[in-house]
Amino acid sequence: MKMITTNIPGVLIIEPDIFNDSRGYFFESYNYEKYSEFGINDDFIQDNESYSVKGVLRGLHYQLPPFTQSKLVRVIKGKILDVAVDIRKSSPYFGEYVSVELSDKNKKQFYIPRGFAHGFVVLSDEVIFAYKCDNIYSPKHARGIMYNDPDININWGIDLSNITYQILFYQIKIN
Repeated sequence: MKMITTNIPGVLIIEPDIFNDSRGYFFESYNYEKYSEFGINDDFIQDNESYSVKGVLRGLHYQLPPFTQSKLVRVIKGKILDVAVDIRKSSPYFGEYVSVELSDKNKKQFYIPRGFAHGFVVLSDEVIFAYKCDNIYSPKHARGIMYNDPDININWGIDLSNITYQILFYQIKIN
């Protein structure tokens, strides 16, 4: 397994060891002991899965304290561009983001610590997206940032006029 640091400390990309043979493949999608060696020692309490079609953009969402969440995300089928935005006002990286392409081919995972907004756009015809959370979902504490916020200026890698976007929460500007 390879842990890749990003331009924002604590946000990690994980490349698992994949074992292929004539039957198919096998890899550990999570192992507490191995992940904690890299500083990921969250007590994940919930697994979620979503299905989306090409052009769907989900996010950017986050939760207010005490329901902030760390997430460990991956793609089971298809391909996405996944984005984490630092929304910790005391952080020197406030308003900056990390993006990574996740797919069923590369099997990469993306670790997003507490204090980040998260979203993704579907690049393939369809995607099955799975993620672990270390805190429960609280609709009362859920918030969102517009995907096209000019202060963040995320490069989603696609023509944004063709996306399907629904925000479930009221919008908050990053500044």
